[in-house]
Formats: sequence, structure tokens, C-alpha cells
Amino acid sequence: MRQVLVLGGTAWLGREIARAALAHGAEVTCLARGNAGAVPPGARLVRADRTHPVAYAAVQDRVWDDVIELSYDLDLVRPALDALAGRAEHWSLVSSISVYADDTTPGGDERAAVVEPVDLDNYAHAKVAAERASMDAPGPALLIARPGLIAGPGDPSDRFGYWPGRFALAGEDGHPVLVPDVHGRAAQVIDVRDLAEWIVRAGAAGTSGVVNAVGDVHALAEALGVAARVAGFEGERVTASDAALIEAGVNFWAGPHSLPLWIPAEKRGFNRHRNDAFRASGGMLRPLAETITDVLHDERARGLDRPRRAGLRRAEERTVLAQLGAPRGDGSGASPKR
Repeated sequence: MRQVLVLGGTAWLGREIARAALAHGAEVTCLARGNAGAVPPGARLVRADRTHPVAYAAVQDRVWDDVIELSYDLDLVRPALDALAGRAEHWSLVSSISVYADDTTPGGDERAAVVEPVDLDNYAHAKVAAERASMDAPGPALLIARPGLIAGPGDPSDRFGYWPGRFALAGEDGHPVLVPDVHGRAAQVIDVRDLAEWIVRAGAAGTSGVVNAVGDVHALAEALGVAARVAGFEGERVTASDAALIEAGVNFWAGPHSLPLWIPAEKRGFNRHRNDAFRASGGMLRPLAETITDVLHDERARGLDRPRRAGLRRAEERTVLAQLGAPRGDGSGASPKR
């Protein structure tokens, strides 16, 4: 029986990785504080504060077939490597496509230049620093997985789920949906379950090197269209230009008061990374509509107009629509400002 150690395992992606490893017949141990939730049934939780000097004492009693690191904090990454790299056959580090220095050129692969890690408070810089520390550690074969946007049920970031949830909510209240200008924009997403499955299988196969663990590229118009169709939304969509959204104080990509997945036109390379290496190493992707359907079920269960970490509350959206001079959903026929 394979011995898999997940450094984490109680939050979203880590729990999915632990679940996938269990499904493949591994004995799974999760080392975490346990504050983010429970481990999947069948996994063993070792409660530990990874900032403590002896955090790894309880898991140094065996050789691990795969250690899966989810953190990018060097204060956690380096001690884990020091304690466990010599007791692991394979090491998987979850990084990010945010490490790439150029997000304007479409079609980038794993050979593209990364940012220099000069500011470890910066997410991308910290990820690069974690990658380099892992590369420098002697011992196990190393897989560096660089996911893009991760989606699926339970997503704590609230990004991708905003759209099926918003179309469903608009179908109930009859008001329009505010959307960005989708011309020339792309969406690239990987289902958390597909990512977790690949990480487990790649570890079992001894896969090493850097791999962009990203989904296929879809036109943003297509992705929003599928989200609307799955939600059964047949109402009006009001398109606003980048300039109009910025003037209205709407943020891009993520976070409060944002339109998730919308990014400035000049960053057209961000959602267009190559996934050839992922496919070649056994990566499989479920249809986009399947992910959106499952995400919508999750959005309904969590509340369509709940407070969100990303996106506009419905009342905020209606305020922006009014600022844009958009139709009110009552047949008034007003035209949005461009």
C-alpha cells in the first residue's frame, strides 16, 4: 500500500487530493492544524503547527511514497524539506501559473521566464521562492504543478462560481446581468477534482519536472454562455467596457466588488497557457458544462446572494447597472453607457 503524506489535507484542494489518493488505494496521512475542516473519511490526521520546531516528528517514522506540499510560505516549505525530503521517494509541490513574468503573450509553456522572488509578500514571488527551495533540496524526484484557475464545488475563493450563481439569481429576480466585454477574452479553468486526480496519479508514476496543470482554453463568451445555459437564464446581459467598469469602481479577476474572470485586455496571455505537458503526463479534463453544473448545485446550497469573497452582491450589481444607464429589467429600454 502506497504511503502518501499531504501537508495540509483539511482545506479544499488538499482534501480533494487526500480523497483521490484514498480512492487509488493509498494509505493517506494529512499533517495540518485541522482548523480548516476535517480530513476525508479513511485518512489519518496528524495535528501539528508547522511553525513548531518538532512539527514533523510524528511523520518521520517511515519512508513516504509521495509527499504533497500545498504551502508557498518559505517558513513552512523549508522546514518540511529539511525534515522529510530524505524520507520521500517523490515530492509534489503545488505552485501556480502566476509565477510567469509575462502575462501578455498567449501560448506560454513551462519554459517561460518566471518572476524574480524579491518580495515574498507577493503571491507570485513567494511561489517562485518555494519552487526554488524545493529544487535545491536533495533527495526525491520533484514534481512542480502550476495550476491556473481552479474551480469546483466548495471553492472558497468564490470566483468561478460567481457566474452560474449570478445567472441563476437573475433568473429568479428578473433583472439583467452585468458582464464584461468578452471580445478576445479567454477562460482557462481546471476542475479541482481533475487536478487532485492528476497530482495523485503523477506522484504514483514518479512524474517529475514542471507542469502547467491547466484546463483547455475557452473563449470567455463560451464559458459565460455555458454558465447561463446551465442556470436556465434567458434574460438580458448588459455588456460594459473595461473603461466603464473601472470608472464604476468594479475590480477585475477576484476579490470584493469585482467581476470574476474579467481581466484587462492587455493581459491576454494569462488565460492561454499550454497544457501539452499536463495531457502527456496523464492529465484528464471533464467537460466544462459538468463542472459548471456541479458548481451551480454548490452555489445554490451555499446561497446565491450570500456574502462572497469575490464578485458583486446583487444589490451592488444593480447599483452599477444604474450607473451605466442599463435597462432596469422592466422594459424601459434604456441603453447602457459605453
